[in-house]
Amino acid sequence: MKQKWWQKEVIYQIYPKSFYDSNNDGIGDIKGITEKLDYLQSLGITMVWICPIYQSPMADNGYDISDYYQLNPEFGEMKDLDELIGKAREKGIKIVLDLVINHTSDEHPWFQDFLENPNSKYKDYYVVKSGKDGQPPNNWRSVFGGSVWEPLKNTNYYYFHSFGVKQPDLNWENKEVREELYKMVNYWLDKGIAGFRVDAITFIKKDQSYEDSPADGVDGLAKCTKKGRNQPGIEKFLHELQEKTFSKYDCVTIGEAPGVPYEQYGDFIGDNGYFSMIFDFRYADLDVASGSEWFKRVDWNVIDLKNLIFTSQTEIQKVGWGANFLENHDQNRSISKYIKEAENRNFYSATMLGAMFFYLRGTPFIYQGQEIGMTNFKRKSINEFDDISSIDQYYRSMNEGFSKEEALHFINLRSRDNSRTPFHWSEREYGGFSEVKPWLGMNENYKSINVEQQEKDPDSILNFYKKIIQVRQSGMASECLSFGEIEPILEDHPHIVAYKRKLNGKEVICYFNFSSESNVVKLEHKVHEVLLNNYKDEEEIITIQDYVLKPYQALLLLKKEENSYE
Repeated sequence: MKQKWWQKEVIYQIYPKSFYDSNNDGIGDIKGITEKLDYLQSLGITMVWICPIYQSPMADNGYDISDYYQLNPEFGEMKDLDELIGKAREKGIKIVLDLVINHTSDEHPWFQDFLENPNSKYKDYYVVKSGKDGQPPNNWRSVFGGSVWEPLKNTNYYYFHSFGVKQPDLNWENKEVREELYKMVNYWLDKGIAGFRVDAITFIKKDQSYEDSPADGVDGLAKCTKKGRNQPGIEKFLHELQEKTFSKYDCVTIGEAPGVPYEQYGDFIGDNGYFSMIFDFRYADLDVASGSEWFKRVDWNVIDLKNLIFTSQTEIQKVGWGANFLENHDQNRSISKYIKEAENRNFYSATMLGAMFFYLRGTPFIYQGQEIGMTNFKRKSINEFDDISSIDQYYRSMNEGFSKEEALHFINLRSRDNSRTPFHWSEREYGGFSEVKPWLGMNENYKSINVEQQEKDPDSILNFYKKIIQVRQSGMASECLSFGEIEPILEDHPHIVAYKRKLNGKEVICYFNFSSESNVVKLEHKVHEVLLNNYKDEEEIITIQDYVLKPYQALLLLKKEENSYE
């Protein structure tokens, strides 16, 4: 594969509402990001992806857009964004925005015009169907629960929403809609952003029969993903989107493309693919039977995790480039998910996890707070949650026969609010995020997990993340770790994830112990140079072949010729 500039980036995802509050209204903002650019630069970040900052009533925290060309006032003004783009560029940091084009807010002028005017052309901008005998057009369930159909008052019509009731889906079958969206995409690219993370893009094509599906829950409904996601014909829309927007710019595009089978990955990220890279959620959702049904818990072990990661890596490597992540705004905290025992969630397990994913083949993404080891919270009542998906899952769990206590447990494990709690800058009140009570309750451990403390501690998670980044970006095996092929090893080992990266005769062997016990690994070669180690061992050269990996150790070894150190 021809090397592209965006393959070498280190991308940091910011949830703006929770990153840093510059004007002390309890809500993070664009100026807050600008104020923290030095922090991001010192970490080694080269690109920032910012979750939606467009005008929105915030029913789904910005993923319900009421004006694509305006910013939501709580985040700031356009001049603030222009300043951020400019100052970030001075520090070698590019800006990527979220692109939400499956749906708008029901407060978007298009939708409002259609509600007020029966003859509005904007009716055809949305998916609107007649009901059947006083009932919705079909039995599909939205991702956030309940029917995908919402009745329009005093009519027999319903509008379609894959997600929340205030997020009506756009009708991509209408060419006029598509042209409006392409114009908007090009507006933002002309402004100087580096590209987009493209939200929920596989939902833009629906099965046009709109027939019922077999019910899969006690509510008598069926997941809309069965006939409302990645349907035949989507390729026409995605080719057109790419041709009329992204292909005109030297930009990066990261697709959120759930539901795409591996055999279709070439269409999405191949040489002429729709996107630069896409996220694969299979390993992120290994603890639940469905990413959108958290009460269907799945037990898993390290071999299960390895199989999912390496299948993903193998399939992506065949055709293109991946976007590697441990956390995002829709996932729970990685140390709380992948390290099952709370007593083992510490510096070693956090840094081991960070290194394990960082050196996979693909562009690494770090979600805010991951680099200091932020954890899940534990809420005591459903009233403490903000996330609409969590609230839906709580009630669905009980409808499926679980107790109130069990339902709350499921939500605490998987809630999207886990990753949305305000960032921990210091041990001051509200974690230094704001001087007033934040929009969402703080995780109570901010006094022991925060940036200020970790910047002072050379042995902190934060400072080890800086080392992780430095090794990939500018270390002696940088090219190999960035562009080299990946080869899984020790695939049947119950506790160790291991792989090799290879390029132009260079070979780096990467070991990650997912156990609280030591484990011996037999090294194939006699001489290795240590590139990364989260234990403070003194040796820089290893010449033994039976190496004892300590609990939650991360170890990167560069294969050397035997006579190199004679």
